[in-house]
Amino acid sequence: MAGVMAVLWAGALILVATSVKVVADNIGVNWGTMTSHPLHPRIVVQLLKDNGFEKVKLFDSDPWMVGYLAGTGIEVMLGIPNDQLEFLSQDYGNAKDWVKENCTSHLRKGGVNIKYVAVGNEPFLTSYKGRFLKTTFPALKNIQKALNEAGLGNKIKAVVPQNADVYESKSDKPSDGVFRRDVKAVMAQIVRFLKENGAPFVVNIYPFISLTMNSKFPSDFAFFDGGHPIQDDNIQYNNVFEANFDTLIYALKDLGTPNLTILVGEVGWPTDGHKKANKNSAKKFYDGLFKVLASKKGTPLRPGEMDVYLFGLFDEDTKSIEPGNFERHWGIFDFDGKPKFTMDISGKGGDKHLVAAKGVKYLPKQWCVLESYASNQDLIGQQTGWACARSDCTALQDGASCSNLDPDRTVSYAFNSYYQMNNQDEDACDFEGLATVVSKDPSTMSCRFNTQIKVDGATRLSFAQGAVAAISSSLTLFFLL
Repeated sequence: MAGVMAVLWAGALILVATSVKVVADNIGVNWGTMTSHPLHPRIVVQLLKDNGFEKVKLFDSDPWMVGYLAGTGIEVMLGIPNDQLEFLSQDYGNAKDWVKENCTSHLRKGGVNIKYVAVGNEPFLTSYKGRFLKTTFPALKNIQKALNEAGLGNKIKAVVPQNADVYESKSDKPSDGVFRRDVKAVMAQIVRFLKENGAPFVVNIYPFISLTMNSKFPSDFAFFDGGHPIQDDNIQYNNVFEANFDTLIYALKDLGTPNLTILVGEVGWPTDGHKKANKNSAKKFYDGLFKVLASKKGTPLRPGEMDVYLFGLFDEDTKSIEPGNFERHWGIFDFDGKPKFTMDISGKGGDKHLVAAKGVKYLPKQWCVLESYASNQDLIGQQTGWACARSDCTALQDGASCSNLDPDRTVSYAFNSYYQMNNQDEDACDFEGLATVVSKDPSTMSCRFNTQIKVDGATRLSFAQGAVAAISSSLTLFFLL
């Protein structure tokens, strides 16, 4: 018996020794919370651990949420929303208080492994029209100074995640990369400051946006298939991700900091809300990305390992759809923590489903749909538009997963979206007498009618205090009816 046990024990050791880590050390993930029904942080942190994610980027610093990362060893990038930049730039004391409350308080033994503080999020987007130009750099300096004075400067670095629109190339060749004229002066200050403090430049790169914003953009160049390459002197670029990255390097070189470390703070592909946003395209993009990352070849100008944060963890049904209806569908997991498709995060072959969130509880299996006898088309159109303006109907848009529903089921989708977002409240399925609750799932092969998850009061209150719902009131579906 002892001999059998010894063999079994040896076999177990071999299995452990030969196991392959699913997520590489250079891959993190963004955890956004712009959702009507957030998963409890305990569930999310367990999901991160189950799937081997060792880096996570946040968009705020909710202490209740951050606290669940204590003792996990997961590397954390805390976020400071743009609306706090002015406050932090005006008075150094405000920055000291922020660091004390959001960093120092978490750094006890067995606490949170904070690596970065993201001061703002894409503050120089052209759509902001210069709103944060005067406050971002002072806020960055104040936060880093406060970290230094607290004895944390060697451990925690302040950074500013930037959208790739802060730089450009008039010829579309990376070698002509420069920062936008309107932000060049402040970017020069920021990059020098980052270099002086040993902090990286964080950039968000979205090939999907490049594809959808330009009707002439070659589709295969958004992926990693090698089609429609760009020739830049003796360098050939086979995909926009690498070309974009090297455009940034040329822009940094133009400011005298060509060797500044670069982190990709966001990169991903949405799965709904647009004709080019679907699971097949997302899987194709990620498969190519993971192979590039696993090869550690880097880019022509920056060979070697690249650090990236996938965007994002979950779909977020209250994100602003001003940039596009796809904004609510960036998750590699659905809103309830179920993986959307198989992935090969190792980049070494072998697709597998990520581990789903554990312990998720749902509301009853019931749906709000249009009454079969309802016939007042004017009232139906009015109530449908009202429901969509207060919930999430992005899957109904042209080319999206639910765009092929018949008129009655389209209305039902809108009614159910509002009903579920309001926790299946009886009054949320009235719509002037047009709707009724059913127990038969109205979903189709391509279109899922959700039942929402249960959210406890503490979770709802905490996330409500840290996020502002941004549901567009202009979204109507008259054209679909």
